[in-house]
Amino acid sequence: MNDSTDLIETLLDSRPVYLGKLVKLHVDTVQLPDGSRTEREIIRHPGAVAMVPLLDGDNGEITVVLVQQYRHAAAQVTLEIPAGGLEPGEDPLVGAVRELQEEIGYKPGKLELLASEFPAPSYTTECVHLFLATELTPSRLDGDADEFMNVVPLPLDEALRRIESGAITDAKTMIALLLVARRLGR
Repeated sequence: MNDSTDLIETLLDSRPVYLGKLVKLHVDTVQLPDGSRTEREIIRHPGAVAMVPLLDGDNGEITVVLVQQYRHAAAQVTLEIPAGGLEPGEDPLVGAVRELQEEIGYKPGKLELLASEFPAPSYTTECVHLFLATELTPSRLDGDADEFMNVVPLPLDEALRRIESGAITDAKTMIALLLVARRLGR
């Protein structure tokens, strides 16, 4: 593998343009490896967690608990794994437990990190920590007042078919479900 240090950009200045409750937009001035300068528009985000909650069915079939919700930016109802934003500095494990209780009403007995991914590293600092959640027990916390969703338990194999058919379009959901499928030998 080539040495990548010759690709690093140096931050010279960062100017806030918009400071919202979830995201902050900055225009960063950077020096490129060849010495020239340019601007980068960066959305600063505290990060998020997303979980694949698995339930063992009576017949040995594995069920994944998904959520269905309207996503304004995509202008459609999506089918996704439960997920949510982190508070600044919050431990992703703590956030994962909270979000599962708020969104699907289960507390995990076991959480395993599958991966951490940057959904759009060209313009946002957001990092999503993907977890496998098992040993689930009923435990509900009140969710956010502005979130409306349906809980949708599906056989894992059906969820995987929905990825292949294009019915599941959310990237974090596709990545996490495919990682779990690989781990389980599917």
